Amino acid sequence: MRKWDYKGILPALQVPFRDDYAIDEPELRHFVDWLLSHEGISGLVTNGHTGEVFALSLKERAEVTRICVSQAKGRVPVVSGICCEGINEAVEHAHAFVEAGASGALVMPPHMWLRFGMKPEHVVDYFAAIGDASKLDLVVHIYPAWTRASYSTETLLELAKLPWVKAFKIGTREMSKYARDVTALRRAAPEKALLTCHDEYLLASMVQGVDGALVGFASFIPDKITALHRAVQRGDLKEAMNLQLQINPLKEAVYGLGEPTGDAHARMKTAMMLAGRFRSDTVRPPIRKPEGAELEQIRRALDDAGMLLKQAAE
Repeated sequence: MRKWDYKGILPALQVPFRDDYAIDEPELRHFVDWLLSHEGISGLVTNGHTGEVFALSLKERAEVTRICVSQAKGRVPVVSGICCEGINEAVEHAHAFVEAGASGALVMPPHMWLRFGMKPEHVVDYFAAIGDASKLDLVVHIYPAWTRASYSTETLLELAKLPWVKAFKIGTREMSKYARDVTALRRAAPEKALLTCHDEYLLASMVQGVDGALVGFASFIPDKITALHRAVQRGDLKEAMNLQLQINPLKEAVYGLGEPTGDAHARMKTAMMLAGRFRSDTVRPPIRKPEGAELEQIRRALDDAGMLLKQAAE
């Protein structure tokens, strides 16, 4: 199996649906090709929060992954999100993604941990079981520092010792801890890829020595986010700041002024439809499409950026 380094920009993909809520396979295949037409896209991530993972069954999660692997044709790795409550379920999902052709798995903390917390050994055992059973490359999804499922720096260093762990998706949202974790991981495991997932302040998190970004926002504006990453890599802060200023109004229309919320993917999907990325902005209930002032803000941001389709503006 080919070895991937998981550096660069990895979009967490939206999933296009038909009006009956079924996966729109032709639209998803077109979307994969469109994303991979952008220089700097180095991987695809299915079944993340942006991909409405909570609304998909295991069979559907595997199908989305299979479609993306089939369409990517080995050009980049495809990583599938594991969002489960226990080891046995997580291993079952991992095996399904192996069969679908995935190269890796983005492992989210069990949501039970958000409520009750966990011990460091629980975390290490969880990742080790998934890796040992599936042999998939693993990406550690680090949740915000304010949650009970946030990993300590010491726990992250233990995870970095596992052979299956290849990358860290760092969503700490507390910048002093973010900086400490990046520094500690870089020193202890320089071969592991470090990726920001701070959609809401990309530049501030990119300049701290990470290798790229794993963000849903790259599904929407891959050209701007890959350009931002290139500017940071070559040390062109002036250009990076200019690109971030272009991103900000679009970011605020989708995410507001804070970190991503539970229905941010619905606002992004509507923006993608209005920009001509998707034919439909259908999302699965109970999430609803944006309307009223929320919808108008999205239209204005796209119009100001020159991204609003003519027919969407009429």
